[in-house]
Amino acid sequence: MKGKVALVTGAASGIGRSTALLLGQRGASVVVASLADTGGELVAAEIQRAGGRACFVATDVSQEADCERAIQRTLAEFGRLDVAMNNAGTFAMGKLLADEDASTWDRVHSVNLKGVFLCMKHEIRAMLQSGGGAILNTSSIAGLVGEATMAIYASTKHGVIGLTKTAALEYAQQNIRINAICPGGTRTNMFDAVKDTPGFLDMVNALHPIGRMGEPEEIAAAAVFLLSPEASFITGATLAVDGGLTAR
Repeated sequence: MKGKVALVTGAASGIGRSTALLLGQRGASVVVASLADTGGELVAAEIQRAGGRACFVATDVSQEADCERAIQRTLAEFGRLDVAMNNAGTFAMGKLLADEDASTWDRVHSVNLKGVFLCMKHEIRAMLQSGGGAILNTSSIAGLVGEATMAIYASTKHGVIGLTKTAALEYAQQNIRINAICPGGTRTNMFDAVKDTPGFLDMVNALHPIGRMGEPEEIAAAAVFLLSPEASFITGATLAVDGGLTAR
């Protein structure tokens, strides 16, 4: 990734943080975009301490002005945009569909699906100016299969895959590759709110044939591959990185 300019949303923690750090280690200049100011600044500083180039930009992906500003900051700092990972997301579970609130639907969709659309819109425009690039959208195993009490979250992640495939077809001949990654259960702060529920972690571990949850660094390794020139013939693809969960 040496010489590439990368943007990662949701980069203050979890999969986004690990991906931003790995991109920096591989030689990319990294724009760390996150709603969490302190966490995002720490990630950018960590890349810089390791000898890389990075900057932080506060970004609420549900707001188009923020998405556009993140791209403009990227161009201002580094002159181009080569790769982008749209990873910012939020979570909702625990209710049957008939018990869900429209406000929860709006909140989760505004980040998980609308946010990916808005980021892609402005990322693609920047990449077209410089001759191409690669985009990776974070979906989920919940974008591949259904799961009770996760209807709203799953609908956003299914939507990300549809958006990814369609955009990949639209821009394949303009040298922009667009793929989606579908992590299984991963040890990130998204699980903090439910990890202390009795039996929850054992249940999640048992769902994965490999016998455990994934680590953010494992998802990041797959993400950086899909963003790299080594994946030059891969576009419109959906990669499950899930310890075999969806192979059942």
